[in-house]
Amino acid sequence: MSVHTTVVDLWRPSEKTRAALYDLALIVGGSLLLAFSAQLAVGFPVPITGQTFAVLMLAALLGPRRGSLCVLAYIAEGAAGLPVFAQAKFGIPALLGPTGGYIIGFVPAAFLVGFLARRGWDRRIGTTVLAMVLGNLVIYAFGLLWLSVLIGPGRSVATGVLPFIPGDIIKIALAAAILPAAWKFLAHFQLADRTE
Repeated sequence: MSVHTTVVDLWRPSEKTRAALYDLALIVGGSLLLAFSAQLAVGFPVPITGQTFAVLMLAALLGPRRGSLCVLAYIAEGAAGLPVFAQAKFGIPALLGPTGGYIIGFVPAAFLVGFLARRGWDRRIGTTVLAMVLGNLVIYAFGLLWLSVLIGPGRSVATGVLPFIPGDIIKIALAAAILPAAWKFLAHFQLADRTE
């Protein structure tokens, strides 16, 4: 028996270990993609970022558990001081600021979209769009609730929803259109797993 074979044979991860490493890679990779997407911004004075696009896409691809864990990892990274939130913001002050409610809303939105995708809503463009619209409404609900606390309910819809609707429509359409290609990409690397 060669030294090489001995070293390789010393650690053969169990199926459970391989599954855990697989999950970890998807969750960390997803949180990094979300962090990158948050830095993509267009528009002034209200920048529209790629965050919701990434949240909805990751949820549909990874399912409710992994999708939610991606978002939780992203929030933990930002809370710990990494500049992952939009406009490279970070820390607890960013979570307590005007966009904090939206960021927290990413978690239940990811769970909902992932849950619906696992029940076949991602198989047709119409139901994919509907799942993502519902996820977006969850994000709006959490964002508006927190924004109402900060600036009052009267101004929150005008500032926290209306300017974002056109961009969100485009992001949802783009995410729904790209989803089949994303599945093929993951399958090419044998990372696709729809049985979460």
